[in-house]
Amino acid sequence: MGEILVSDIMTRDPITVKPETNLLECAKQIVRKRVGSILITQKKKLVGIISEKDILWALIKKSKEDLSKIKAIEISPKKIATIQPFSTIKDTIKKMNKFKFDKLPVIQKKELVGVVTVRDILNFHPELYKEIDEFAQIREETKKFKRIKKAKERKSMHEGICEECGNQDFLRKVDGRVICESCRDAM
Repeated sequence: MGEILVSDIMTRDPITVKPETNLLECAKQIVRKRVGSILITQKKKLVGIISEKDILWALIKKSKEDLSKIKAIEISPKKIATIQPFSTIKDTIKKMNKFKFDKLPVIQKKELVGVVTVRDILNFHPELYKEIDEFAQIREETKKFKRIKKAKERKSMHEGICEECGNQDFLRKVDGRVICESCRDAM
């Protein structure tokens, strides 16, 4: 496994747009090309990345503005995790796990030369499915903890999953926990 490099399995012609490309066009490209994100380049240099989630965020947060008026570079994250083509698959998985990304742009001599995804890795190393699946489960558990933390901060009654019995019901915050009426009555 240590012998296989990113350059051996990466996609060499990733979908790219220019920084001034509007979000409506980015959304069309994502749908047409059936990808989860598009890389933003300027003269072969990676300057940003736009994902489906970024476009949805813009649609909700900037709903007064037309998507065709917002430039891709305006909502792209400022920091982008990348990898070099001579990195090993093992190093790539470590970096994906660290940053919780399922794809990394591949940079050589400050220029974009490709993109490597979890799918690329699994196509050539299906035995790594367990390791990558564990990463996905850890990521999901992290999201659950964040949701529970938010739920604990709410004071009003709402529908959700009881922390005590695990049933779907209307919940209330009691002693720092979010529980259903039945569990509250049993206390």
